Amino acid sequence: MAAVGEPDVVWSLPGADAAAGWRALLWTVRVEGGIAVLLAQERFLRRDYGVWHARERFDAEVVFVSGEGAVQRRVPLRGVEPGAAHFAVLPGDRFLLVRGRSHEGAEGRWEPNAVVHGADGATVERAFCVGDDIPALVTDRRGGIWAAYGDEGIYGNHPQTAAGLAGWSGRGRHTWGPDGRLPAWPLEGLAAATEREAVWLAWYSGGGEGTHLSRVTPATGEVATFRSPAHGIDGIAVCGDRAVVSRRDHGKHSTTLIRAGLGADGVWTVGGEERLRMPGPVRMRCGQGRDGVLWLRAGDAWVRVRA
Repeated sequence: MAAVGEPDVVWSLPGADAAAGWRALLWTVRVEGGIAVLLAQERFLRRDYGVWHARERFDAEVVFVSGEGAVQRRVPLRGVEPGAAHFAVLPGDRFLLVRGRSHEGAEGRWEPNAVVHGADGATVERAFCVGDDIPALVTDRRGGIWAAYGDEGIYGNHPQTAAGLAGWSGRGRHTWGPDGRLPAWPLEGLAAATEREAVWLAWYSGGGEGTHLSRVTPATGEVATFRSPAHGIDGIAVCGDRAVVSRRDHGKHSTTLIRAGLGADGVWTVGGEERLRMPGPVRMRCGQGRDGVLWLRAGDAWVRVRA
């Protein structure tokens, strides 16, 4: 394994914000490039194992950061409910917040766990359910929502979650499922990314089947699945026949990057592996990929790596 120096920090939470009580709660990689970071006041939060969680309903600010690290604007976001595990920016600069879990009501209706906030940050456009137990989620260029589910959801009662992978519209309509086209049954979602119009979902299957990468074409519904070049991954970015995946050293200032190439035989082959020294501790959901660029969060700093 080759060692590399610390990557350049693209953006970090300004000291003035930290002193004013702002904490980085959630973040996402934007389709246009750059990131959006959801900030909340510490008085509304609790910290478990180094990770911030909301204790109650709160008002937030969303910071839009360019790919070069420049703050483009800040948008207030009102009335955010606690429990969100995923954050995304939809077309029209609307905001999506998704809780990882949902629950089935007495009449068989699943409670909403996805909320769409309007671009003004003050209105809630709609709320709906996108399945239960969601460790990995990403949105595409058209506002579609893609999820890879965990074992409690897959072996639970939600009808779409049981397939392991699913696509949803921005209005909460189920738009895609694998329909028996996967080589094995998913057990746990690991990571998600987009590559132009395609969506990549990384997942693990038990029974010795290992880790897989599924590429979905939303326009046609086609899916192609490959064996992953590495196991235990938590971030992925793909550009054509090149990919980079990450495997974090949880809670430490380092992560492992694996670079791979896709051959004509449809097999991803490892081309190199390196340990990356990070500017802060690396924890769950630390990596997100867009169009061949893998963004990694380390504490309150963000770096990026190209496939």
